[in-house]
Amino acid sequence: MMRNEAAALIISALLLSSGAWSRAQPADNPVSLTLPDVVALALDKSPDRQISAADVAAAHVGTRLARTALLPQLGFDETVTRGNDPVYAFGTRLRQRQFSQADFDLNNLNRPLPIGDFTSRFSGNWTAFDSWHTELAIRRSDLLLEGAQAAACRADQEIVYRVVTAYETLLMAEKQLELERHEVETANALLEASASHVRAGMAVDSDRLSAATNLAARQQEIIAAEGDLAIAWAELERATGSPIPEPQRRLQALIPKHFEAPLLADAISSALRTRPDRQSLGRQVEAERTAVKAAKSSFGPTVGAYGSWETDRTSFAGYGGNGWVAGAELKIDLLPAARREELSAAKIAQERALAVAAAADDQIRLEVTQAWHRQQAASRMVEVDQASVDQSKESLRILRNRYDAGLATVTDLLRAEDAERQSSVSYWQAVSRDALAWADLKFATGTLLPANLTDLE
Repeated sequence: MMRNEAAALIISALLLSSGAWSRAQPADNPVSLTLPDVVALALDKSPDRQISAADVAAAHVGTRLARTALLPQLGFDETVTRGNDPVYAFGTRLRQRQFSQADFDLNNLNRPLPIGDFTSRFSGNWTAFDSWHTELAIRRSDLLLEGAQAAACRADQEIVYRVVTAYETLLMAEKQLELERHEVETANALLEASASHVRAGMAVDSDRLSAATNLAARQQEIIAAEGDLAIAWAELERATGSPIPEPQRRLQALIPKHFEAPLLADAISSALRTRPDRQSLGRQVEAERTAVKAAKSSFGPTVGAYGSWETDRTSFAGYGGNGWVAGAELKIDLLPAARREELSAAKIAQERALAVAAAADDQIRLEVTQAWHRQQAASRMVEVDQASVDQSKESLRILRNRYDAGLATVTDLLRAEDAERQSSVSYWQAVSRDALAWADLKFATGTLLPANLTDLE
């Protein structure tokens, strides 16, 4: 009893450390690792999401940087100078309020003694109007931020898509191993039955050897299925960006699902309207249009104000004079050659963004069309393979009865068992392809979201 309690505590600690569930589960009541669990883990741990988050953060910085142009610029500087240049010496004495009658002496004016000056200055300027260039730059930065946020949403969908693909592949790998184990049990039973028939004189020894060969083949397939399952777990861990401890490696069984696909035209229309990557491109187009407007506004006049206040002293802590200057200015670029080139570059960027958006629309239409038809085909294949399974099972049942009665050979029975095995594998592969095709369609239409996975559970 104490040993069971200790095992339960250890497994509970492992569950808490992984973060895949919000609470630990007892060892005697394991809970399956659901698709939403894995998606939540991937969105928390995936490096790809961290990259998209960094892009959004950089776009936020860009919006704040664009708004700094609305603020005045203030500065402070401290300088120390010394010299005997006549103009410098004359002006410095005036600024220091140290000018006297003796300084008008011609010799002092022409050949002044070296003089030092300690200057402390506060200065500032503010652009009051720049033909709306700053406002347009702010609008462009906001559009780029919206585009980055939409791109981050699409990046999340890509993470979810990879997780769904890996998860469904893993479910199929587990189902494949389950089928192979069942086939080994069936092959063992056939070997025992053929040996019994040989002892009873109802079959020759070659029948027993054929059954033994069949068992060896089925055992080889189990080995391959175990390897495929291990690889599938590794692929799921890669998709989540985090290792999954052994106690948590319990999955829900692969089951057939029924999906209701929208009309193809509706799916294409929805994708063009709601896919985050298309929205991101739309914001990019708007941003480039705004950039063209901003480039045109740079030809307009700029009105600004400036001012400064400074003190000039003979020593750092000495007494001196102080004064201020303030003014306003109007600037007009009469030879805007550089601005013309900037406008040309902005127009080229706009045309490129429009072309990229148009190409994206064509690609989205193609992706949705392909995904829709694949989903329709996968759904119909499940129905066809289900009928094939039923037929092969009935055929195998009949041949087993005939073999037990000595009316069929072991070759006939092996052929029937192989057909039943192939039909079962084909059916479950069709079930898996149906789920993957549905995920492809949702991803193509931009609706594969963490909160929208109930139909895949």
